[in-house]
This record gives sequence, C-alpha cells and structure tokens, in this order.
Amino acid sequence: MDPVNTLISLAGVAWLGQIALGWVQIRRFNQALADMADNGHISIGRSAGRFKPRVIVVLSLDDDRRVTGNFLMKGLTVFSRPQSEGALTGKLVSEIRPEIMFPRNKSAQQALALAISNKR
Repeated sequence: MDPVNTLISLAGVAWLGQIALGWVQIRRFNQALADMADNGHISIGRSAGRFKPRVIVVLSLDDDRRVTGNFLMKGLTVFSRPQSEGALTGKLVSEIRPEIMFPRNKSAQQALALAISNKR
C-alpha cells in the first residue's frame, strides 16, 4: 500500500471513530435527559462559541420552579459526560445567580443564564 492510500485509510478510520464516539455521547445525553424528564419540566441552556469548550446545562424544575435535578456537560471532545452540580438542586430559579454559581467559567454562566430564562 502506498503512502497516499495509507493516509486515506487512516483518515477514514478516524472519521468512523469520531462518528461512533459522537453516537455514544449523544446516547449518554439522551439517557440523562430521559431520566430527568420524570422529575418535572426541563430547561436547557447552551453556551455559544465555535473554538472554545461548550457547556450544556439541563435543569429539571417542579411546578414551583424549584430545581429538582440538573446536569452539566462541558468540553471540546466526545468524552464529556453528564455531571450533576449539587449546589443547584433545591434552589428556586429566582435564587440562582450564574456569576456566583460559576465564578471562573463564563461558558457555564452563559448556559445557566439561558437555562433559567424563558428564552428559546
């Protein structure tokens, strides 16, 4: 096999690996979202940005708009997993201040602000 065919084959294998790992990440997200949907209304916020790590914040709210569950996914790679932020659980949406919850992470602040607002 000449070097060009080897390079093309390696690129194809890397592409298939990316597809497989992306599918695993989406499956993890959907499973965590389905588990939270049983707890109440769902609110989702996502940070913007093209070349920096993105953050997704998912909140489960009861009828009083109190957080009954949450998870956060952040990172650049397909290896990020849903992680719960314990400080959010039990708080009313009106009590949550993104800049206090995540003082050093602007992306998490932005995602949380979108999750607690009613914007779509």
